Amino acid sequence: MSFRIGIDLGGTKIEAIALDGSRELARHRVATPRDDYDATLDAIADLVGVLEGRIGGAATVGVGIPGTLAPDTSLVKNANSTWLIGRPLRADLEARLARPVRIANDANCFAASEAADGAGAGADVVFGVIVGTGTGAGVVVHGRVLTGANAVAGEWGHNPLPWPGSGEWPGPACYCGRTGCVETFLSGPGLSRDLAARRAGRILEPSEILAHAGNGDADAEAALVRYEDRMARALAGVINVIDPDVIVLGGGLSNIDRLYERVPRLWARYVFGAVSETRRGAPSGPPEGAIVRTRLLRAAHGDSSGVRGAAWLWPA
Repeated sequence: MSFRIGIDLGGTKIEAIALDGSRELARHRVATPRDDYDATLDAIADLVGVLEGRIGGAATVGVGIPGTLAPDTSLVKNANSTWLIGRPLRADLEARLARPVRIANDANCFAASEAADGAGAGADVVFGVIVGTGTGAGVVVHGRVLTGANAVAGEWGHNPLPWPGSGEWPGPACYCGRTGCVETFLSGPGLSRDLAARRAGRILEPSEILAHAGNGDADAEAALVRYEDRMARALAGVINVIDPDVIVLGGGLSNIDRLYERVPRLWARYVFGAVSETRRGAPSGPPEGAIVRTRLLRAAHGDSSGVRGAAWLWPA
């Protein structure tokens, strides 16, 4: 019997799952020890120990991280969990666990899972997006995850927000050292920051903003409307480059039901070929009869997609 453990190393939680084939055997999660690299290593090692105790055997270990390993040095780069940057995470985990460990970008793990047997199953090109503490994405073409020569394929969150409007440029500072990144607008902290910037002193979590909007709060509703338009613009940019069959949303903000109706209705304003010549440059709405065939779908496996994909970094 071959057991596999997947670890999803997130900005607020670390989740682990043990699989036998595709069957879930056990699951456990702990809070992420933010800004503490050694404690993060300990937490992952402890999770592996807990799960192996439950399943009664040793397992392979795959880890999805909010960044990637540099191809030349194998050190972590581009991580919004900044305490990981420049660290030999794979080597350190292998030393603690006394076995080989495979590591991949968490959004790539998410996209691979959803393309295999989730919302993107059967699609030729799947763009998998995680909108949560950060904003990341992965690209799967004909069942294969694209990593790229620089291991940054799918790093959509660190492109500038397209077609910036009033007050959006140069935009908020990003941990990557630039301003106006998609992540600074579409992450959970980005949505909260946007409301606070428009209405000083109103500090609400995304779930609270959604609840307030549902109760008629005009400020919260306006923040969600801005969020939807920004997501539509950002995803239209993706459609214009790779033209995916399916875009799958995961992460905490993927639970906002209204996104799946409103964002596709908005992105036709920005997708090349869906905007008529007379409207190009100042799109106020999709032209009559405009069709964008890309589908926006909620992750079929919810919060489990990333951790399942991490487990599948090892073959069955």
